[in-house]
Amino acid sequence: MSTEKFTILQLGHPHLRLTARNVENIQSDNMQNFIDDLLHFVSEVNGMGIAAPQVDHSLRLFIMSSRPNIRYPHAPSMQPTVIINPEIISVAKKIEKDWEGCLSVPSIRALVPRHQSIRACYTSRTGEHVEATYSGFLARVFQHELDHLNGLVFTDRVEDNHDMMAEQEWLELISQR
Repeated sequence: MSTEKFTILQLGHPHLRLTARNVENIQSDNMQNFIDDLLHFVSEVNGMGIAAPQVDHSLRLFIMSSRPNIRYPHAPSMQPTVIINPEIISVAKKIEKDWEGCLSVPSIRALVPRHQSIRACYTSRTGEHVEATYSGFLARVFQHELDHLNGLVFTDRVEDNHDMMAEQEWLELISQR
């Protein structure tokens, strides 16, 4: 599968609202090739993450790929991580609002409430069971991408329309920090 064939589904596409199906055969050549292509693609589009449903593949799989960039200059750096069939085991009671955007909802940023810390489990691309704790920005990315697997986008979680703004205005706001 070539990354040139990937198209990011945009808000309004009905497939973004579907619940993705579990990944069954992680070690198949097709799945491993898809994962390689998705890893390359998220880097090409400079995303903090990307979920398979965003490229029209109904699979419970996403990539977390945090690193500082112009939109998130204080994002932590992490190796791109393949998350398969994820579940959140527990969440911190503390919820924080912070800014989010999405490749499927271009030009919009919003303050989204998320659990500040989560404990999650998932399967790695090698089939290993992983349990991990994420906090702050990485917890936010995990929750954002997991929402995609459940047919949600970040705007579904916005509490007040005044918490949304055009990306151009948001970039101006963060440049003043």
